[in-house]
Amino acid sequence: MTPAPQVWKITSTADAARARAAIGTITTEAHTPLRERACFLTTLTARLRRCLDHGGTWELHLHQRHNTTAQGDRLDVRLQPDDPTAATPDDGPLLTCPLPHPPATTPDPAGTPLPDALLRADEDTAAVVNLLQEQEGLVRMHRQELHHTNNGVLALHSELEAAALTQRQLLEAEQTARAQAERARRLLTFLGDTSAAITSSLSPTAILHRLTDLLVPHYAERVDVWLFDEQDAPGHAARGHATPTVVAARTGRPQHAGPHPAGLPGTSDLPPSALSPQRPLLAIPLGAHRPLGVLTLTAPGPRFDPDTGIMLIELARRVGIALDNARRYEQSRDTAEALQHAQLTDLPAVPGLLLAARYLPATQGLNIGGDWYDAFLQPNGSLLAVIGDVTGHGLHAAVVMGQLRTALRAYAVDDTSPGEILTRLHRMLRHLQPDLYATALVVRIRPGAHEAQWASAGHPPAVVRDADGTVRVLDARPGVMLGVPVDHTYADRDIDLPPGSSLMLYTDGLVERRTAGIDPGIQRLTRAFAALRTPEMEQDLDTAAEALLTPLLHDSDHDDDVCLLLCHTPAPAGQGHAPQPNRLLTTDIPARSSAQRSSVETPG
Repeated sequence: MTPAPQVWKITSTADAARARAAIGTITTEAHTPLRERACFLTTLTARLRRCLDHGGTWELHLHQRHNTTAQGDRLDVRLQPDDPTAATPDDGPLLTCPLPHPPATTPDPAGTPLPDALLRADEDTAAVVNLLQEQEGLVRMHRQELHHTNNGVLALHSELEAAALTQRQLLEAEQTARAQAERARRLLTFLGDTSAAITSSLSPTAILHRLTDLLVPHYAERVDVWLFDEQDAPGHAARGHATPTVVAARTGRPQHAGPHPAGLPGTSDLPPSALSPQRPLLAIPLGAHRPLGVLTLTAPGPRFDPDTGIMLIELARRVGIALDNARRYEQSRDTAEALQHAQLTDLPAVPGLLLAARYLPATQGLNIGGDWYDAFLQPNGSLLAVIGDVTGHGLHAAVVMGQLRTALRAYAVDDTSPGEILTRLHRMLRHLQPDLYATALVVRIRPGAHEAQWASAGHPPAVVRDADGTVRVLDARPGVMLGVPVDHTYADRDIDLPPGSSLMLYTDGLVERRTAGIDPGIQRLTRAFAALRTPEMEQDLDTAAEALLTPLLHDSDHDDDVCLLLCHTPAPAGQGHAPQPNRLLTTDIPARSSAQRSSVETPG
């Protein structure tokens, strides 16, 4: 049950002291926490003093209530004047103090001696002082702990900063390593792509132009290539002015000329060159089996990067190999062309027949020496027209072609038929060259006869054009290729060759393309053959041969050599045009010589 409110009269300082002491006893017996009790009593004392300062009689209302927000009761204290009109009321809020336990007694301030009130106040003060001392000890301990903690935090911050610095350094090192690896990858990729580009060509001019296009402007501002003649030697350059190019040619060592030493691996440093006084020069010898020249590069900036310099030196080594291969190729090509050209037949003069022949070397690659034609008279006066193609290319194919041509002429001395000649050639090639094959087509035309006899060893079919423009392809099944490891006897076949008709023999280089095969090429050839006019052929058969080649070869390069042999039987006298002498037309074989110096540079 909640006690009834009490009202105490306060008229003097003694009353106020006794009231404070009584309330202190209540809070002490109720086990109110010291801090809350001290705050409550201090605030009460200040209120009492303020009331006494106003003067008059004051009522202190003391009410013990049930605490709804915490366990236990609470003590509510209110000060108000006995006569509200006589004094200024207390403007402070209601004072409340928790009472965890019910107090044992309810003291009466009137019965509390004043000395006891003072002593109890001192006890409260002493308790507060003790609490403050304890708190000071705790604060002191916490201050020390905080000091140690701060020192630890500072040490941790220092370690974290050191770790962060190390991490930044590691990150920068990783980024640098990644950048170097990426740069090395780009340089290696460029080296590989450039090597593939220059080694895919066997033309020195094309190699140097490709090299310039790839190096300028990222790796060099200017590219110059100095090539030696076949008769020249690097020693000849030593008598000239000692430029980086001359020194590189004389010593066989890359030379760097610039205002500051570059320190490039495997490179000697020279003063700035008159060839490029403003920017550094890098002169690198070119050569594989022997010195070929010097590659001179003008730096694209103030200096050559060391990694780039290493790449350029390696690239120059590969350029030297490519140039050496190109020169060897040209030498082999020249030899093969000369050998083939030397074995081309002068067409015979045959009454009642017109002959024309064309030979074109391949425009791509070393595809020289396999194709040949021949035309000659047998002892009985018959004309043998022959065309053939040896597998493979180059000098060896040209030599085998010469052997076949000689053997064929020898076998034809006995007035043998085309089939018998091919059968003997087949046996000979199987015996002498078991790994080499050939195709051939032989036609025998007897004087005055209006027919011909032919046999084929795997060769593209011959084409016959009648006087009215009708075209026939001799597509009878041919025999096997010469040299194939099987026994074979070649059959003879007959064809009509009335006056005004023409016979065309050719090799596959004329009609075959890698992208289209041989059949479309034969169709194009027959259309071109049919488009010719008989009077024009009898007037100039060589022009007719040219007219056949132009539509088939004008639109693309051919990677195989081409042979064409035309035989035309003129119409009887008075019905046609006067025949022209038989002539042989071949493409000119240009003379090749090495230039003393080749300069390749960018426009402007």
